[in-house]
Amino acid sequence: MMSYVLLAMGLLFALTAANAYAPRRSPVLLAASFFVGWLTIELAPHVLVAWAAATALLAAFGGLDGWAGWTGLVLAVLGIAGVAATLAASRRTVVTLRDSGAPLELDPEGAPRYPLGHLIVPPLCLVPRKGVRVERNVVYRQEGRLRLKLDVFRPAGERADGELRPGLMQIHGGAWVIGDKREQGLPLLNHMAVQGWAGFNVNYRLSPRATWPEHLIDLKHFVAWYKEHAEEYGADPDFLCVTGGSAGGHLTAMVALTANVPEFQPGFEDADTTVQGAVPFYGFYNFFEPGTFPRPFGTTRLMERMVVKQPFAENQETYAKASPVTYLREDAPPFFVIHGSRDSLIPAVEARRFVERLREVSGSPVLYAEMQGAQHGFDVFPSYRTARVIEGVERYLTGLHRQYRQGRTPEVPDEVTRSLGEPSVG
Repeated sequence: MMSYVLLAMGLLFALTAANAYAPRRSPVLLAASFFVGWLTIELAPHVLVAWAAATALLAAFGGLDGWAGWTGLVLAVLGIAGVAATLAASRRTVVTLRDSGAPLELDPEGAPRYPLGHLIVPPLCLVPRKGVRVERNVVYRQEGRLRLKLDVFRPAGERADGELRPGLMQIHGGAWVIGDKREQGLPLLNHMAVQGWAGFNVNYRLSPRATWPEHLIDLKHFVAWYKEHAEEYGADPDFLCVTGGSAGGHLTAMVALTANVPEFQPGFEDADTTVQGAVPFYGFYNFFEPGTFPRPFGTTRLMERMVVKQPFAENQETYAKASPVTYLREDAPPFFVIHGSRDSLIPAVEARRFVERLREVSGSPVLYAEMQGAQHGFDVFPSYRTARVIEGVERYLTGLHRQYRQGRTPEVPDEVTRSLGEPSVG
């Protein structure tokens, strides 16, 4: 009996490891494939320990009595080896950077900086909450029964020189229908606070109660609130960058590209809602044109029934207005777009196409980083890959802030370009 249990478990391990490398994208298996692959890749150390322990226990209690047990053992070992390879790859993560549009330059030592190449970010020890002060549930918008809140992350001590800190807005994901400021962006916000930033993890109304564009309107209320209240939290009201993942990545791009658009600022049309930089993670950027999917994303049940609440066929202009690609402009702020190469929910080609179109129009730097082997939502867990991408984002944003203080036109920050070169790992 135990040998057949080991066979079944070995088959499960092998299939799970294979799914991590090649997730299923059929409508029936998409959700299950994503969740299993996501957990397998990003929690690889935990998975390895659990699988090895389970295999050893079954083998010790008679699992190898018969051909089924030995076959199961081989399959289990293959599965464990596959997950181990995933872990090894994440520990030497290479962020593939596609053409940033910047010319080839030399650094002060005469070494070339390659806008074509790879950003190799050194390991980052995830910072504990020690040294970070968090102020929770600050109300930034209150109208009648509506109360929208945020959490503020900043260093525990005040700056000796009294200088105001750069601000970072974090927008959670969750398909516009779920999610909360307590669940996402925490590793990044903690790290940025230790590096001297003031972070604002912002909640917004969710569907189906909220109807597009109420999600975006709420976030623009925050930008207006920030410019009025930033100094109360030691932040610079004239410098704010925005980041977020998945639906938060879409909203990040919309906040950055629709600054001061009256349609999305009803009742506060004169408020300044510009931001100085955007870092969207694995976002969706086009609802009205087919891409890697056979039909536009706006035709999905999620968008038609819960988010936009309008039939796509008769309201394509509405879906176009909800798409970041509609608002590409020359004066767009600098963008650093990040995506996972194995994203099974929003394929990386969607991000590549957005970046290509933005570069054709924008006068600011547009960087694209593709995390090799990463699934959708790869930064939710404090993994090796998360550590590396957090360090890369911090160096990028800190470079932008330094240029802002020096009164320079935004360009690819030195801290990023000095890390560009031929990869040591493929």
